[in-house]
Amino acid sequence: MEYVLTGTKTEARAGSYYNKIAAYYDLTFKLNGYGRSLNQYFDNHPLPISRGAKILDAGCGTGLLTLALMRAIHFPVNITALDLSATSISAARKAVAESPGRTRDVTFAEGNLLSLPFSDNSLDLVVTSGALEYVPLGEGMTEIARVIAPGGHLLHIPCRRASLTTTFLEILFRFKAHPRDEILSHTAQHFRMVHEYRFPIPQVIGWSKTAILAQKP
Repeated sequence: MEYVLTGTKTEARAGSYYNKIAAYYDLTFKLNGYGRSLNQYFDNHPLPISRGAKILDAGCGTGLLTLALMRAIHFPVNITALDLSATSISAARKAVAESPGRTRDVTFAEGNLLSLPFSDNSLDLVVTSGALEYVPLGEGMTEIARVIAPGGHLLHIPCRRASLTTTFLEILFRFKAHPRDEILSHTAQHFRMVHEYRFPIPQVIGWSKTAILAQKP
């Protein structure tokens, strides 16, 4: 399948696209309650990490998931927020700087999800939401698995393909959601499934997203 802004290791058009729409994207997700839903998810499903954990937010955008991590984690960790879009990173940096959380725990990097600037088996947790939809799923999942240490975890918050809201978002943000069976199949190639969580439909995030937590053997 050809994706509208399909990324490769050497070309990633989504970055330049998000440079243009970062402000609109940020406003959209501030108004739709995704942050509150993430807070509730992390309250009910504490992250499987310990003090000093090395965490990557792969495709951080304007920082929504990074900020949720900061609110959920109450001990020192090392979070890298990475994105293709320099404009999005600037917005995320500003949001983190203005947050009441442990801002010193977060660093920022501009980079490609298909060529992550980390050594093999070096991270304890990778979180990603709305990024794998811009790349071939197998390549993206393989690259994420490469950098996660044995026993470490992936938290993937993918778009549900069979959703009118997702269809609208695909048009708006120029991506293509992956089918659920393909997501589960590629996840199983590298990880052991811990859970697949469906956000409650009364929450706006539940109209388009699920959360998959998996552990690398």
